[in-house]
Amino acid sequence: MGSLVACGATAPIPRGAETVAVNRYLWAASLDVLSFLPVQSADPFTGVITTGFGTPPGTGRAYRATVQVSDPAMDARSLNVSLLTRNGPVAAETQRAVEDAILARARQLRIADGAL
Repeated sequence: MGSLVACGATAPIPRGAETVAVNRYLWAASLDVLSFLPVQSADPFTGVITTGFGTPPGTGRAYRATVQVSDPAMDARSLNVSLLTRNGPVAAETQRAVEDAILARARQLRIADGAL
């Protein structure tokens, strides 16, 4: 193994030393805003959260979501939300409203953390 590293190959990263390359405020805000949905998988290393179907309080329509936080920057371009109902994709306005809610919550978390 030592000869591979000497030839330019990278050494394996020790377990537990990985870095998370997503914005922690967007990540936490996504989980918070979509807390009415059951989380099926959440991988902070790839930035992907996948949920099962759930119904928001006060409505009868079930939704499921896939969220990707793709960058460490706290920017709208770092957030990609895909929402579905049992009948297919939601209206663009609904998806935009959820993205806006996540971004607003992320700003609140950052301010509360004193990161400004």
